[in-house]
Amino acid sequence: MAGEAPITQAVKWIDDQLLDNPSADRIKLVDEASRRFDLSPLDADFLLRQLAERARKK
Repeated sequence: MAGEAPITQAVKWIDDQLLDNPSADRIKLVDEASRRFDLSPLDADFLLRQLAERARKK
């Protein structure tokens, strides 16, 4: 993961968390990813929108 953009790292981390626990609270995951990867509020909003879009496609 070294050298990758923090948003990319956060997406991978969230995907891993959801594989381990599909019923995990997505808002809490985004909050945790934001802290872990030092994301901006805009990045966190992007992650929430991406997760919502994925959920609609399933």
